[in-house]
Amino acid sequence: MKKMTIADAAEYFNVSKEAIHNRIRRGSLDCIVENGVKYVAVESVKSSVQTNIASDTRYTQYIEQENERLREKVDVLEKETNRLRDQREQMLIDERVKVEQIYKERDAQLRSVLHVVATKFLSHASVDDVMEEARAVDAINADVVESEIGEWVSLKSFLKLKRYNDKEKKKIKNRFEALVENDGRLDVREGKIFLNPSEYDYSDLLR
Repeated sequence: MKKMTIADAAEYFNVSKEAIHNRIRRGSLDCIVENGVKYVAVESVKSSVQTNIASDTRYTQYIEQENERLREKVDVLEKETNRLRDQREQMLIDERVKVEQIYKERDAQLRSVLHVVATKFLSHASVDDVMEEARAVDAINADVVESEIGEWVSLKSFLKLKRYNDKEKKKIKNRFEALVENDGRLDVREGKIFLNPSEYDYSDLLR
């Protein structure tokens, strides 16, 4: 049985010393320790060891190729994730802008109606006061319809703004309902009575 040092075995088999140590740990090469020096017991031919080492090299290359393929796949997934995140954030921004615009237009429309009401029927109150009172009675939900001759407000919303008590509201509503078919100052849309305070005077029906 031939024996040689780790360095000699590495040179003999034309591999690194680490490869020889790996062979010893796996048991494919026998190791002998004499006087504290580690020797390799060479029982197989050189070609056999080189074949095993070549097999290890192919396996290492395969692992490296797989790692590279996985890294490329991770890069693609990260890019797609970033794209979807950016797309979602842009959608949220767009939706927020739309909502803000809707509320802005609605507030402007409501303020216009309240300005007409305050000017026509509540001259003692400012528009801001009317706005505050309207919010208190949920006037923000008032029905407003635009037409060629101004803005129409529902009778229900109009009475809320005037702050009549329930008994007065009922009497006034009955007057309007009695005249709705013959009075050109009134309009019915989807079962609701609408007024146009900026165009017509309704004081005769509000007494």
